Amino acid sequence: MLPREAEAISHKLLSQGGFIEQLAAGIYNFLPLGYRVLKKVEKIIREEMDQIGGQEVLLAAMQPKSLWQESGRWDKMDPPLFKFRDRHHKELTLGPTHEEVITAMVRSRVDSYRDLPFYLYQIQNKFRNEMRATGGLLRVREFIMKDLYSFHADKADLDRYYSLVIQAYHKIFNRCELSVLISEAGSGSIGGSECHEFQLPNLSGEDRVLFCEKCDLAINHETIAGVKVCRKCAGKLKVFSTIELGHVFKLGDIYSKKLQAVFMDKQGRKKPIVMGCYGIGLGRLMASIIEDSKHHDEKGMIWPKSVAPFDAHLIAIENKENKNILKTAERIKDNLEQSGIEVLNDDRKDISAGEKFVECDLLGIPARLVVSAKTGDKIEYKKRGEGKAELLTQEELIKRLKMNS
Repeated sequence: MLPREAEAISHKLLSQGGFIEQLAAGIYNFLPLGYRVLKKVEKIIREEMDQIGGQEVLLAAMQPKSLWQESGRWDKMDPPLFKFRDRHHKELTLGPTHEEVITAMVRSRVDSYRDLPFYLYQIQNKFRNEMRATGGLLRVREFIMKDLYSFHADKADLDRYYSLVIQAYHKIFNRCELSVLISEAGSGSIGGSECHEFQLPNLSGEDRVLFCEKCDLAINHETIAGVKVCRKCAGKLKVFSTIELGHVFKLGDIYSKKLQAVFMDKQGRKKPIVMGCYGIGLGRLMASIIEDSKHHDEKGMIWPKSVAPFDAHLIAIENKENKNILKTAERIKDNLEQSGIEVLNDDRKDISAGEKFVECDLLGIPARLVVSAKTGDKIEYKKRGEGKAELLTQEELIKRLKMNS
C-alpha cells in the first residue's frame, strides 16, 4: 500500500513492493523482504567494523536523566529528547545516541593507559523527536543505527583510528554500490573538534554540499553559507543536493571530562580519555540505495547483489496442458538453494504471467528465472534492468548466478 504522502522514490517503491509499512509518521515496520535487505546491510557494516577491531555491544535504549544531566544535554538536544517517567516517577529518555551511556560504562572499567585503545560498537534502535518526518526511511523518528565509539590515550591515536574508520565507511558504501562524497561538517549537538559527513549526491536529499571539482574539497553548506570559492585552490564551488549516509566525530575529551572518565598515564598522571564516535543509519542507507539512479527505473527497484533480499526470483508459469511446472520449479529452487543461492519462488496459482513479471520488476531481485512449457528442460534467465533473456541448463544457471555474486 502506498502512503498518500509518499514523494521520495524509495518511499514509494519500498511501500509498493511490501518491504516496509508505515505505522505512524516517521515510524515503520520492516516486512519480510525489507527485513532481509536490512540484515544484508547490517552484515556488511558488521564485517567492516570487526575488520578495524570493533567489539560489538548492546546498550540500553532507556537512559536515566542523571546521565544526561552530567553531560549537560538533558535540555539542550536538538531535536529534543523523548522524555517520560516510570512508575516510580523517575525521569528517563529513549536514547537518540549513546555517548553518555558508553562513557559511563567505560569510566568504571578503564584505569590505565594499558587499557587503551579499544573500540565498541552496536547496531540498535534510536529515537529522534523530529518535528517533520519525511521521505519514508530517509527521515524518521525511530531507526536502527550502527554507532561506534573509540577510546584513546591521546589525540594522535584518535587521528589514526579516525582515518581507519573513514576507510571502512568507504568500503561499506562501495559494497552497497554507492559513490559518496566526504564533506567537512558542523558537530551540532554531538560536539567535538572535527567531524565529517558521507554524502550521496541526490535530488531527494535535504542536505546541501559545496563541492570543488578541481581539488575535491567538500563542505556542508550549513557551515559556510554564502561562500562560493574553494579555500584550498580558489576553484569555483558547486552546490549539490545530498543525502547524509554517515557521520564521524572527533569528540576529544568533552564527554570524558564531564562524566569523569579518566585513566592513569605512563607518568602516573590522571587524564581524560580521548574519544571518537561514528554513525550510520541502516534504514536510511537501505532507502538511499534505491534513491540512487542506477538502482531503480520506471518499473521498480534494482537491488545490488550484496543487499538484495534474494539472489534470484523464480517464476513458474503453469498451463492446462502442463500441470507439472510448479513441481519442476520447486525442484529447481531446492537445487539452487543447495548450491548456496537464495531463491524467491513465485508459485502462486491463478495469477497471470504478466502480473508476475510486473511484480518481479518492482521487487528488483537481481535475476529473473522463468520455468514454463516453452522453456522445456531449461530455465529462462534475465538480469534485472537488462532486456536480453537466455535459456540455460541448471548447471549453467548455477555458474552464472555464482559468477554474478
